[in-house]
Amino acid sequence: MAKNRINKINEEVRRELAMVIRELKDTRIPLMTSVVAVNVTNDLSYAKCYISVMGDDRAKKKAIEGLKSASGYIRREMGRRVDLRITPEFLFELDNSIEYGAHINQVLQGIMKEQKDEK
Repeated sequence: MAKNRINKINEEVRRELAMVIRELKDTRIPLMTSVVAVNVTNDLSYAKCYISVMGDDRAKKKAIEGLKSASGYIRREMGRRVDLRITPEFLFELDNSIEYGAHINQVLQGIMKEQKDEK
């Protein structure tokens, strides 16, 4: 029962966090920034947020720095939007799974094209 509750909280926090990040006016955070997943601890004190940023390594690093500097504002906004007894402290980590998936897709497309050319 508790695991189901935490899963619902994770999803709700992920949705609201994505909206808050879109509203930030920090120039270090590009428009192609998305929240991949959020893991909230059982005691609701911390939320580890996996963030995907499209761009080069420098843009990714700047985006994470921008999010870390805005973490106080983000926490306050999340406290207003999500009805939780305790508003978690947000920890941001870079997630490259979307880019990795795009790379794998390109490789597969190249293999399929080579197979068509051989026939």
